[in-house]
Amino acid sequence: MSEQPSRSGATGKSGKPGKPGKPYRRPQKDPVRILAFEALRAVDERDAYANLVLPPLLRKAREKGGFDGRDAALATELVYGTLRRQGTYDAIIAECVDRPLREVDPPVLDVLSLGAHQLLGTRIPTHAAVSATVELARVVLGDGRAKFVNAVLRKVAQDDLDGWVAKVAPPYDDDPEDHLAVVHSHPRWVVSALWDSLGGGRAGIERLLEADNERPEVTLVARPGRSTTEELSREEAAAPGRWSPYAVRLAEGGEPGAVEAVREGRAGVQDEGSQLVALALANAPLEGRDEKWLDGCAGPGGKAALLAALAAERGAALLASEKQPHRAGLVAKALAGNPGPYQVIAADGTRPPWQPGSFDRVLMDVPCTGLGALRRRPEARWRRRPEDLEQFGPLQRELLSTALDSVRVGGVVGYATCSPHLAETRAVVQDVLKQWPAAELIDARPFFPGVPELGEGPDVQLWPHVHGTDAMYMAVIRRTG
Repeated sequence: MSEQPSRSGATGKSGKPGKPGKPYRRPQKDPVRILAFEALRAVDERDAYANLVLPPLLRKAREKGGFDGRDAALATELVYGTLRRQGTYDAIIAECVDRPLREVDPPVLDVLSLGAHQLLGTRIPTHAAVSATVELARVVLGDGRAKFVNAVLRKVAQDDLDGWVAKVAPPYDDDPEDHLAVVHSHPRWVVSALWDSLGGGRAGIERLLEADNERPEVTLVARPGRSTTEELSREEAAAPGRWSPYAVRLAEGGEPGAVEAVREGRAGVQDEGSQLVALALANAPLEGRDEKWLDGCAGPGGKAALLAALAAERGAALLASEKQPHRAGLVAKALAGNPGPYQVIAADGTRPPWQPGSFDRVLMDVPCTGLGALRRRPEARWRRRPEDLEQFGPLQRELLSTALDSVRVGGVVGYATCSPHLAETRAVVQDVLKQWPAAELIDARPFFPGVPELGEGPDVQLWPHVHGTDAMYMAVIRRTG
């Protein structure tokens, strides 16, 4: 016998009858949570980065109307908070489902993770967090799987984050690395690598892992000759940078696109660690002329724009080289309007079109795992694998060797990475210097004036929990023959 309509005779617009005594209700679309779900799906399905996916989604939502600044702030928190805490939430959700986590469909897991973050990582009331997430599930997954989401989230809601972590993380004394991995939501191999790079005991690594899970400040750079920190500091709730003389920090929620100098390209968004690396290369003393500078891995152009401006102040010219043509286009856009001479080319840094010994200063900010920027790209911690080091290592060594070949005798090379992993930092420099007896590592610390806790040298490793920057590494090498 066919099911009869409810006694009220109510149906949804689709004509689907409700259960007896319970009229069918069309799911309510919540634009904030739907947007967050779409961003997480893009990160999972397309290996996209949230910092690239989210802005156009937010812009499109604003253009449709009815989506204000608070909505944008909540959507951003849901996306980044869920990605940062993904490992912890996975461990908790695994305790609340009746199957291995790998057997849960990825879209369902994304919805569950969004719900877990609202329950355990925000101040959203429990009832609101569960009901809003179940409603999202009805919209994007369907009624059947929404019931599963409801059942799981009600189990998650039975304890707070600290209570859950106490249940799912192994004791520190039994397995320190696994404990830290679950508590601070990092893959175990990343915990191990960061601990090796940092050295020391438990306090330091815990502070670093906690810093990786904090929302980073938005930092602007005033490009010399085109903007000033005084101009940028006139922005509402702006503050001077900590270490770079060209840095200005925006308060939480500050929108760089609303800053006139940024819109015009006279200033840019650039982490202070990245600024310090460019400045260190410019500060290193030379023997002889100082006319030709090279940024050998210039994309997407932040360091190149600062270097070009600094070079222009000294009457020098910058050549910015980037292998990928579309990234070379980004470099050209960043350098447009530079007050001095510069050139942007698309070229492979391991097969350079320029002659050996052509440059006085060379920066090689090499491709790497990006483990130093996990605050900004939290999904990178889940995407990277230890075997990626095998891919990057030979390329990093080849690019540093090319840099030494490209600089003249008496000139300097800056080798930089946005990773503190020893296999990408000191190991690369040491290996290449073994093949280059006519090059010497010089103490880089004096080229970071005012920056504290730079270690024993001669190279420099910056840290999020110490310096408030990305974990940039730099070694400065002078070619002697």
